[in-house]
Amino acid sequence: MPDMPSRLLVATNNLHKLDEYRDILAGLPLDLITLADVGINADVPETGDTFEANAVQKAAAYARMSGLLTLADDSGLVVDALGGEPGVYSARWGGRDMPYPERHRRLQQLLADVPWAQRKARFVCVIALVAPGGSARTVEGVCEGFIAHEPRGTGGFGYDPMFYLPEYDCTMAELPAEVKNRISHRGRAGAAARALLTVGEG
Repeated sequence: MPDMPSRLLVATNNLHKLDEYRDILAGLPLDLITLADVGINADVPETGDTFEANAVQKAAAYARMSGLLTLADDSGLVVDALGGEPGVYSARWGGRDMPYPERHRRLQQLLADVPWAQRKARFVCVIALVAPGGSARTVEGVCEGFIAHEPRGTGGFGYDPMFYLPEYDCTMAELPAEVKNRISHRGRAGAAARALLTVGEG
């Protein structure tokens, strides 16, 4: 991107997510900042029925509020045996205030009698990049796996302890951060976003 600005607003106050993006976008001449850094405390509701709609909605709204190039994502866990749930509702599945260990138990209960071959799932991440007054550019990353029978690992966050990766024989929460940030849904979407920021294609 020839006119790459010096600052990129990452539309989150989730420090885990911010750290991942700092790793994914490391080396670009960008200062990644959060909503709190620019004094924005407005909560843009996620009313879309797709990851892309929600990501664009957030990026466009925060770009208008901040006057900065803004990156927003929407991501979630899609479980085949649950008809695609929790999907776009992943962050509020079972109630917005439900702790993730309880969501893990809910997954265990709902899939208790589901055989391994039918426990396929994927993490999906759509990233939207919006400049003030500009149109949205979106990229998507997908990571395929299975829902584990029980949570394992202490790394990552969210549903990571329940997401088993056969090729690594461990859950997402057991991967070293540098590996996770390369192969995860957010890592793959982030690599595509990095390419957009670097060459300005879209």
